[in-house]
Amino acid sequence: MSIVETISKSAKTAKWVGVVMIIAGVLSLSAPMAAGLSISMLIGGLFIVSGVFQLLVVFRAGSFPRELLLGLLGVLGIMAGVYMIAQPGLALATLTLFLSGYFIASGILQIVAAFQARSQQGWGWLLFGGLVSMLLGAMIWSQFPLSGIWAVGTLVGIHLIFSGMTLLAIAGAVKDAASAIAD
Repeated sequence: MSIVETISKSAKTAKWVGVVMIIAGVLSLSAPMAAGLSISMLIGGLFIVSGVFQLLVVFRAGSFPRELLLGLLGVLGIMAGVYMIAQPGLALATLTLFLSGYFIASGILQIVAAFQARSQQGWGWLLFGGLVSMLLGAMIWSQFPLSGIWAVGTLVGIHLIFSGMTLLAIAGAVKDAASAIAD
């Protein structure tokens, strides 16, 4: 198989992945609470897996008495994961508040960076992005606990749609370039 055929084949796979991401994003937007609960449970599962592996490393290395803190972190990860799976609604509320705080802090940092970059072209976009981020964070915070129902699932859905569209665009450009080389 030539390099051009390999690139073309990869582009086709990337297009399908992009389509699946867009479909997942639309589904997330159509049922944001279900998506948010699923995300909080998935994160809980990841905490459990992470905690188990931390404990395995501590015990397999034979360093349990010396590495008590790492062992405790593993236990804490497992406990947090079990809690998130057992109480996905409360976990979702916590994720929503964290997300709100993240957007507000990120917006403030972007605004500060924008004013520091005033002499450079495009600094207004950085300022705009910071203002939008702060506004989104404040909106989520002010609508809490209601925002817990929609915020995480909606934002993940939007992210999936835009990431899928980006992947489709890149795959199309790669396939076009491969076709141009083949001709």
